[in-house]
Amino acid sequence: MQMGTVIGNVWATRKEDELTGLKFLIVQPELADRTSAGTPFIAVDRIGAGFGDQVLVTRGSAASHMSNDKKLPIDALIIGIIDSVDVEKRGE
Repeated sequence: MQMGTVIGNVWATRKEDELTGLKFLIVQPELADRTSAGTPFIAVDRIGAGFGDQVLVTRGSAASHMSNDKKLPIDALIIGIIDSVDVEKRGE
């Protein structure tokens, strides 16, 4: 899993039939301290995330199995909206 923040939306009126009804969001990957951790990517959202939300994302083959019926052409799936992150630093 990876943390990130939603920084935008993608609208696609023409897409694979299996993707109809799914929302696509642009996610900026981040470290626990919210610093950037790479290049933004597109993730499918079915849980209602929106612009500015910090989210948990699963990537790769795990994302393509979001449906029990068949494997979908997806490589990133938002699986949670983060409420808070607590990181304990050594020596403090």
